[in-house]
Amino acid sequence: MGSCLSTGNQDSCKGGRNGERVSRSCLGIGVCGRIERKRTFSDHIFSLQLLNSAPNRLVYNGKTRNSCIFTQQGRKGINQDAMVVWEDFISDGAIFCGVFDGHGPHGHVVARKVRDVLPRKLVSFWQSSQLKHNRSDRTSCLPSRKDSADGEGQDIDGSQEDKSSSLWRRAFLKSYKAMDKELKSHPKLDCFCSGSTAVTLVKQGSDLFVGSIGDSRAILGSKDSSDSLVATQLTVDLKPDLPREAERIKKCKGRVFALHDEPEVPRVWLPFDNAPGLAMARAFGDFCLKDYGVISIPEFSHRVLTNDDLFVVLASDGVWDVLSNEEVVEIVYSASTRSLAARMVVDSAAREWKLKYPTSKMDDCAVVCLFLAGKMDSESENEEQASSATLQTNQIGNTADSDDDQRSEPSLQRNYTVRSSEEQDQIGGLSSSHNEENGESMSAEDENWLGLEGVTRVNSLVQLPRFS
Repeated sequence: MGSCLSTGNQDSCKGGRNGERVSRSCLGIGVCGRIERKRTFSDHIFSLQLLNSAPNRLVYNGKTRNSCIFTQQGRKGINQDAMVVWEDFISDGAIFCGVFDGHGPHGHVVARKVRDVLPRKLVSFWQSSQLKHNRSDRTSCLPSRKDSADGEGQDIDGSQEDKSSSLWRRAFLKSYKAMDKELKSHPKLDCFCSGSTAVTLVKQGSDLFVGSIGDSRAILGSKDSSDSLVATQLTVDLKPDLPREAERIKKCKGRVFALHDEPEVPRVWLPFDNAPGLAMARAFGDFCLKDYGVISIPEFSHRVLTNDDLFVVLASDGVWDVLSNEEVVEIVYSASTRSLAARMVVDSAAREWKLKYPTSKMDDCAVVCLFLAGKMDSESENEEQASSATLQTNQIGNTADSDDDQRSEPSLQRNYTVRSSEEQDQIGGLSSSHNEENGESMSAEDENWLGLEGVTRVNSLVQLPRFS
């Protein structure tokens, strides 16, 4: 099951349950130069059990040294959003952040599975690529023919910055591919009509590496030369009507169109049936559509941070459906304390859902705020206790989560959050006031694309039977 991970000496893991520091080798993270052995299924279970004991890793509402995270369940059922911040990820100072938005009957399990496994795959592939590159430097060998055929063995000659970007690009591509492969072969998790988006980043020094699929989004808050607040979008919302995405889907015989009741939500449909109606062009899982244009290849980008960059915000589409990039940046910047910034964004999104779409059910919202300059501000003990008390409800429900446990998963029925024609007439003027969002980080071919603000209320409409 995703056997690209490696473990070291098991003896070094014994102290993890007693609160001692758990080594990276215990979590399935290989170390360059170490002789690795093939992982077994028992190793996989063991490493997942120790994952919750990993130092500086946060997956529930709260804060770390440099970040805060918060999620709130919508009104569609179980919260299918997941998030993670992992500080000192590869080395001291390196940070991994991710937001994952599940959909379908088992979407919440898929999102949590990706949250737990993808970071370990990413660092494993990065270390493997780095080791391979170091050996190549010593022997002056060209990349292997296999890597060149996959399009992942790109030439990494040039500056140190180019080398680092190429190594991370290769690691993102391989880890996302391996993650999707593991979901497909999972013995207990049915991902035929379930899946998850992902927006992930690694901050290593002044370098920011971002990979994403689906419509979760990352933005950067900065100050310009006149000391004004600026929002820069780091990812593109990969929706089915994005021109290059629609072209690929149609070439694979998939269909893209929106329902009459929700003309602002383009969906992907099978060529022979009006199902499943997926509202994104790339995702983990959703194997009923993988032969018809839906892929799990991430969009990768590299950005060198400056002193003017203040923070990065990652969030699921429940936030971006109702708040613009500029609004989110302003909310985070104006937060009374940094540790409350993520929660303030979610609270603002909840209010906007009620105002802009009163007849629609609010979507789940998950937010990660990573502050680039300085650490989290100190707060009084009473304020921390009050904040933790309000977050306790979300944590209780999540502590018993298991990626292999589907006993409590709901069966998928048509979600009646799509507005009827009568409801559409009642609030027809509301959607026209929806804020347009910029796309500074978009490529030249997408500069004129204005579909980033599309509202998605149900990510997948119907459940399909498993085809033989």
